[in-house]
Amino acid sequence: MIISGSLGLGLWYRQQFISRLQTLRELEGILELFMSEIRYGKSTLPECCLHLAARLGEPYAQAFRDVFEEMQENTGAGFSEVFCRHMEECLAALPVKKEDGENFLRFISKSSYADEGMQLRTMEMSRELLAGAIERVERENEEKCRLAVGLGAMSGLLLVIVLL
Repeated sequence: MIISGSLGLGLWYRQQFISRLQTLRELEGILELFMSEIRYGKSTLPECCLHLAARLGEPYAQAFRDVFEEMQENTGAGFSEVFCRHMEECLAALPVKKEDGENFLRFISKSSYADEGMQLRTMEMSRELLAGAIERVERENEEKCRLAVGLGAMSGLLLVIVLL
């Protein structure tokens, strides 16, 4: 039982590394969808949120719906403030580091641009930052995943030997 428990812990850590990589890819895809909505759909940022809510799964869909609904209520808060608040809540429940969330939300700090071209350029810069993080995490994950599983199994064996 000790060996299987330790191995299970190692597998859990491995899954955490893989989940972070999957989440980063999802965030990159969200930025690409945003860019597509602006470029081809000629949508405003709140309208983009409504369209993305219909296309994405949870937890992103609810966060985007909340952003759109709050912007429709016209509470006086700016889009970047509302978007950041809801997306930070959403990202807090996901297996990403703080810097990953900041890279994703970087484009929204410059959303005051009325020009479609500038909005797209800032989104592209955020997407490139996420792509760099994805590339770095992919390189690191192979070793970390093997190490997590190996250390889990070996620590289980060590505990069994010590307890005997």
